[in-house]
Amino acid sequence: MEINYVTVIGSGTMGNGIAHVFAQHGFKVSLVDISSQALDKALKTISSNLERQIAKGTLTAEDKNAVLHRIKTYTSLKEGVSNAQFVVEAATENLELKLKLFTELDQLTREDCILASNTSSISITKIASVTRRSDKVIGMHFMNPVPVMKLVEVIRGYNTHNETTKTVLNLSQQLGKIPVEVNDYPGFIANRILMPMINEAIISLHQGVAGVEEIDQVMKLGMAHPMGPLQLADFIGLDVCLSIMRVMQQGFGNSKYAPCPLLVNMVTSGNLGKKSGAGFYVYSEVSKELKVANYFKKQ
Repeated sequence: MEINYVTVIGSGTMGNGIAHVFAQHGFKVSLVDISSQALDKALKTISSNLERQIAKGTLTAEDKNAVLHRIKTYTSLKEGVSNAQFVVEAATENLELKLKLFTELDQLTREDCILASNTSSISITKIASVTRRSDKVIGMHFMNPVPVMKLVEVIRGYNTHNETTKTVLNLSQQLGKIPVEVNDYPGFIANRILMPMINEAIISLHQGVAGVEEIDQVMKLGMAHPMGPLQLADFIGLDVCLSIMRVMQQGFGNSKYAPCPLLVNMVTSGNLGKKSGAGFYVYSEVSKELKVANYFKKQ
């Protein structure tokens, strides 16, 4: 089946990035969210990101207009998936929400429509179990920022058909991405390796082994990471990091995946990283200089 119509569920950071990339590569995109304000914000973000591409010389103004013209927004899930041949769910990393969405998507979409989730850790097999098409349910885990990052983790559920996997691998390549196929275990590959590292960095900070900047400098200068683990955690969102750690802890039943109490407290207090304005660092629209949050400054 040739795919031309794609629906993206959720217009947050990942959702608008996924919509951007599909539209830029010629697909007609329906972007769905329960909030019209969120959809307006998403279109502004996409427009700004396209402007950056124009400034870099990788896109023209005409290209930008064509991309935006291919994206239509909906607050009604039923209307948003009416023409969909392929759906990517990019809602909040919450199991109950995803199960509810996939139950509805199974009822509202055409029978041959493939249902993909951008989940970063939740079982594809579990998500597929609430549908009547588990062979057409798959994980398509994009990296943030979506327009820039090349990797797409393609996660096969227990019943995912080979043709479904092949279609998603091909789609990823059409988007200029490099797909990597993995099997369905908690955290998959990217986060199974990344999140324990981030959690260990937070534990090291919590135990006073080193400060925020020192931990990040060690990993940047010593391990050639472009961004330190604490800054990366801020960028991902500390609530997302906590959610993934809990999924892995429950899935593996192993204490090594227990989230650091400091991470739990930061999420509880609303210090979620860049999106909330503060995490391990403070983020300001006025100043782009990276400053350690007051809570972590040396006394």
